[in-house]
Amino acid sequence: MRLTKKTHACIRLEKDGQTLVIDPGTFSEQDAAIGADVILVTHEHPDHFNEDRLRAAMEANPGAGIWTLRSVAEKISAAFPGRVHTVGHGDTFTAAGFDVQVHGELHAVIHPDIPRITNVGYLVDGSVFHPGDALTVPGHPVETLLLPVQAPWSKISEVIDYVREVKPRRAIDVHDALLTDLARPIYDRQIGELGGTDHGRLTPGETTDL
Repeated sequence: MRLTKKTHACIRLEKDGQTLVIDPGTFSEQDAAIGADVILVTHEHPDHFNEDRLRAAMEANPGAGIWTLRSVAEKISAAFPGRVHTVGHGDTFTAAGFDVQVHGELHAVIHPDIPRITNVGYLVDGSVFHPGDALTVPGHPVETLLLPVQAPWSKISEVIDYVREVKPRRAIDVHDALLTDLARPIYDRQIGELGGTDHGRLTPGETTDL
């Protein structure tokens, strides 16, 4: 598979001429989901879910489908009958040649006064795991962890401990749009030294073969 990093939490996976996109949100590029055969959305927050980007991708490819949780599906399913699929923790499905497992139920705690919403993560082809906005441990070996490296709901010690618990072969940063260039070397050094795995980041548009 080839992985392309898009801005913030969005990534593209390509194999055998098919494309899967996760979380083309408001912080991502306007065309982040264009050309996708499969679109996965982890939760309803706008940095992960942008209705206009989903509509553009679905209209550009009449064969494309969306798999997401109920709160997102309810917002867009009426426009694309039969093409928006609701999933939850424990579900598995195959779409455009990608095998997907769904893990997790709740968004990480932002503050005790803020109600928690639903959040799911996706393990693609038993290899690449995107947890959305949670530190979900999928309970399966993970080759590539898409690591939410910085967020209002996390601190670096939690990020490091998450990498240690999942034990991926490699961790690649996502959820990084709010991380300044001044802070990046600190995160790179501490996660790299303490996480116990190969840790790296890609600039938006950069690709790597997995």
